[in-house]
Amino acid sequence: MADPRVHSDPHRAHVVAAQASPCDELIIRMQPTALDSPCRRKRLALAATILGSSMAFIDGSVVNVALPAIQSELGASVAAMQWIINAYLLFLGSLVLVGGSMGDKLGHRTVFIAGIAVFTLASAACGLAPNAGSLIAGRAVQGIGAALFVPGSLAIIGAIFDGEERGRAIGTWAGVGAITSALGPVAGGLLVDAFSWRAIFFLNVPLAAATIALAVSSVPNSHTPDAPQQLDWPGALSAAAGLAALTYGLTEASARGFAHALVLCAIGVGALVLAAFLMIEAKSRDPMMPLEVFRSRDFTGANLVTLLLYFGMGGVFFFLPFTLIRAHGYTATEAGSALLPVPVIIGSLSRLTGGLTTRFGSRVLLSVGPAIAGIGFAMLAMPFVRGSYWAGFFPALAVLGLGMTITVAPLTTTVMGSVPAHRTGVASGINNAVARVASLLAVAVLGIVFVWSHDAALSARLDELHVPHDARQSAQLSGLNAAAGAQAGGAHTPPQTPTAQAEADAIVAALRAVALVSAACAFAGAGLALATIQRRK
Repeated sequence: MADPRVHSDPHRAHVVAAQASPCDELIIRMQPTALDSPCRRKRLALAATILGSSMAFIDGSVVNVALPAIQSELGASVAAMQWIINAYLLFLGSLVLVGGSMGDKLGHRTVFIAGIAVFTLASAACGLAPNAGSLIAGRAVQGIGAALFVPGSLAIIGAIFDGEERGRAIGTWAGVGAITSALGPVAGGLLVDAFSWRAIFFLNVPLAAATIALAVSSVPNSHTPDAPQQLDWPGALSAAAGLAALTYGLTEASARGFAHALVLCAIGVGALVLAAFLMIEAKSRDPMMPLEVFRSRDFTGANLVTLLLYFGMGGVFFFLPFTLIRAHGYTATEAGSALLPVPVIIGSLSRLTGGLTTRFGSRVLLSVGPAIAGIGFAMLAMPFVRGSYWAGFFPALAVLGLGMTITVAPLTTTVMGSVPAHRTGVASGINNAVARVASLLAVAVLGIVFVWSHDAALSARLDELHVPHDARQSAQLSGLNAAAGAQAGGAHTPPQTPTAQAEADAIVAALRAVALVSAACAFAGAGLALATIQRRK
């Protein structure tokens, strides 16, 4: 049970909701509290957790801004760009629960440092990657490292700080996380424009060295007394394998179609392995995902809302920077800055929405918030969203940020209150993993929507230009090259040829299709909240 002496605002951790998951703070609340350390060592330990968490937050956002540059240099296909994101999300989402259990059993500092070390080596490998395949492999190892240190950073705060100090530490961690989430894409864009996309990975090396040094000198190797006797490796591996096969099938479907044997086989294998994962969890003595928590209607409803809303967020935040750069000629810095309204609004209004949860209850806010976010997604699909940022993209992102602000705090409250006290930490970890998996599936599924919509729109525009069918491949390539040249030229340079304009228009049409699907998911989340979350007096 959470310590009743903690007087922190339970919603401040959701300032970072645009990149972090909705229930990180709950993991903190479930940690033991009895370790006395000098104030200076506590501050250094807090700095270590903040640096570690910041690397994960930044790495989850800056790569999206760098994708066009990566595509240009490495000649990556759309599927390869999807896997550059998904390889990280796959292993982080499927292993984060077992990573938390490892810290409980083996010691939070040990696993935290091991995770940072793995993440650092993988970051260096990503920075040196000679081709897309090597970069994807490095991103996968980054995800494994992050799955070790992300839950460990939260557990360390809970183990070191007690009472009101813990509340202040949570506030500091959340505040710095908000800053890194907001500034991460901007800083990443600056590095891409000034140096290379490789710089965003090499930046992790000095940050990780400082984090490890602080952790070694100041963090005690605390354990959780009721840690599981055995780690649920069968569950973790089956979850990773099932999600990998399913994601591979969905990613390949954009190019091959759902009728292709490889696509059908991959999706079928993924579904079977995920079914086996559920059987393993049902029979395991120490499951990483105890199925009994889903007997709570509120818990199941909150996770469905999380899945649908973060699905939309993951898709839009993947394809929007690419569209701004390729179709509208934004620089990487400008594209990163364009995303600022969402984290800034969440950070500015999070305390206000915390009070609304107490006043109106989670059910109302979990219905209103996703509906407003759905309006924001839908606005991105409107015809007036062309190249003008302030008249088009900014209003849509501001409405999206408002909807997320209203949603993330009651999500935490619902998850916390829907399970017994001894299951709160597990429930928060599951909700965390659901948010990661939602983004993983979004990039794969909405990739199909993006590619098919793009191809259909491009074909229609080339028909209008009377481009012969045998010349369309070269026309498409020239359009892509012109878009890339516009990016390099900066200052929103318009496409210079009719085929380049046709390619830019096709990318815009594809983003609109993605935004509409994201809006539908958000509205469905609002309806599910009404249907599943119980009224509270």
